[in-house]
Amino acid sequence: MKAYYEARAGEYDDWWLGRGRFVDRVRPGWDDEVAELTGVLAALPPARTLDVACGTGFLTQHLPGEIVGLDQSESMLEIARERMPDATFVRGDGIDLPFEDGDFDRLFTSYFYCHLEADERERFLAEGRRVARELVLVGSPWREGEEPARYEERILNDGSRWQVFKRVFVPEELLPELGGGEILHRGARYFLVVRA
Repeated sequence: MKAYYEARAGEYDDWWLGRGRFVDRVRPGWDDEVAELTGVLAALPPARTLDVACGTGFLTQHLPGEIVGLDQSESMLEIARERMPDATFVRGDGIDLPFEDGDFDRLFTSYFYCHLEADERERFLAEGRRVARELVLVGSPWREGEEPARYEERILNDGSRWQVFKRVFVPEELLPELGGGEILHRGARYFLVVRA
C-alpha cells in the first residue's frame, strides 16, 4: 500500500479532478458531490487538526484551523506543502502516530480508514483517541450489490498494476465501530462523512 501511494502521488489529484485516466470515467454528479464534501469540511468549527494520510492535501486545504498533515509518502507531502505553505506536514506512519497524548482537537482522515483491515482499524482508533478528542472520517458509502470488503486492482498512468484493500461502509455499522458518533454528510453516491 505504501509503495502504491508513493508511486501514485503525481497523479493522485486526477481522481478528484477527473483528469488523466479518470477523464472518461462516468461518474454522475461527481463534481457536485465533491463541492458538497469540501463545503461540509470547510463548515467544521476551526480546530487544531491532524490530517492522517493527508496525501496531496486536496481535502486538507478545506479544513479550518491550525493544520498538521501526516503522510508516509514524501512525494505526496511535497505536493501538499506547495498547496498549503502555512500548514505543517510530517512524514510518518498513520497507525503509530508520532504525537503526544491530546496534541490535537480533531483527527481527520480521508480514504485511509477504508484501506485498513479490522485489526489495523482497531489500532488506528486507539491511536486517534490518544492524540485527539474528535475524529472526522471521510470514506465511501456501501451501495447495493457491492462487496463491502475487497481487493481492487488499481492501474497507474505508467501501466503498473496494484492490488489495494478497500472497505466501504454502511453508516449504521461504521458508527458503532467508531464508538458512536454522527453522520455529517451522506452523499447521493460517493462520499460519507462521520464524526465520532
